[in-house]
Amino acid sequence: MLAQIVKLVEDAQGSKPPVQRIADVAVTYFIPAVLLIAFSAFVVWYFLLGSSLLFALTTLISVLVVACPCALGLATPTAVTVGIGRGAELGILIRNGEALEKGEKVTTVILDKTGTLTKGKPEVTDLVAAGVSETTLLSLAAAVEKNSAHPLAQAVVRAAEAKGVTLGDRWNPSTTLGGKGVSAKVLGEEVLVGNRTLMQDRGVVVPSELDTKIQAFEQEGKTAVIVAAGGQAAGVIAIADTLKETSAEAVRRFKEHGIEVVMVTGDNRRTAEAIAGKAGIDKVIAEVLPDRKAAEVRALQEKGQVVAFVGDGINDAPALAQADIGIAIGSGTDIAIESGEIVLVKNDLLDAGRSARTLGQSNGQDTGKHLLGICLQLRAHPGGRRCPVPVLRLCLPAGARRPCDGCKFCYGRHAFAPPQRVYTGSKEENSIGR
Repeated sequence: MLAQIVKLVEDAQGSKPPVQRIADVAVTYFIPAVLLIAFSAFVVWYFLLGSSLLFALTTLISVLVVACPCALGLATPTAVTVGIGRGAELGILIRNGEALEKGEKVTTVILDKTGTLTKGKPEVTDLVAAGVSETTLLSLAAAVEKNSAHPLAQAVVRAAEAKGVTLGDRWNPSTTLGGKGVSAKVLGEEVLVGNRTLMQDRGVVVPSELDTKIQAFEQEGKTAVIVAAGGQAAGVIAIADTLKETSAEAVRRFKEHGIEVVMVTGDNRRTAEAIAGKAGIDKVIAEVLPDRKAAEVRALQEKGQVVAFVGDGINDAPALAQADIGIAIGSGTDIAIESGEIVLVKNDLLDAGRSARTLGQSNGQDTGKHLLGICLQLRAHPGGRRCPVPVLRLCLPAGARRPCDGCKFCYGRHAFAPPQRVYTGSKEENSIGR
């Protein structure tokens, strides 16, 4: 694991974001231009204006040092390296430099519910049987869900094992119905475990008293799993998954940065809105089939949004790949981690905010500071009118009369110049002026 993390960081630091490629092209023109200006200044001052060789060389070197063409080429790779290294220290693995550049442009972040906003460890909270015992209800559901890797399925199996319910050994392999549920043959009878849509598709009628219970569970933010056997509803299993401690704070920070937060889930709308309300999320996209998450991302992109998607499951991989920035939870599936451009090692949603915005801003600010430094060097000291370097005299403000002690070119001149005695009236003072 450690070797993989090191390799990810090394690969990312060696990658070139678009802004770096632009800078590389600019440098190919900028350096020859600076050299041309520097040698032109030497020719003008030495041959045309008759200045001394020392003064002409000083002018040439001053132009080269002030323009500092190397800064343009070094600014972006330095910022990328620092940003990726800082991210690694915070437990944020950035797979390429382009993700850093796009980070500060994000306008919308889409959060998957299970395992991203919530802890991803749901537990069975209620059993409502209809025509069978609770033990039989749990046994039927667990028998169908036993071979599933879905968090809700695992919650059902754990509940059955905790109560000592026998799962049985005689059933055919289960069939997963994407976004709807699971079906399997148990003791020769078809058993369905899933949501309302699955029941409607198979013609299973849910009794009104059972439907009332389902609505009550959904209002509480619980997921209601309906179990049917032999074409009849056998009961409902309510499953709850709690929010992570940092989810609400992460959502608040996203909003502070002006980023719209959207939650996407395959759950029904009532449950989804209950969870979103606890997290402080206003916009919810519910009842989304696994293969439609990428389409939801694409729809926002077509509206001009720059989208970051945060997810952890197998069904999140297409959306992670489709998003402008895919952010994978470190505890998620391998395919989700491979699809994301950024991996959150600590599984903390607060890190998603740092990676999507703060590190991106840091990259842009560091690059800007390097490039702006070229200009600032030309106006660094208010006393440039007395500066012996001609190019600085031309660029610094008019009206300044003090010696440019702060100028890096003149500092040495004043620091190592012979001490000057200062005379006031007829009396000699022993003070030394620089």
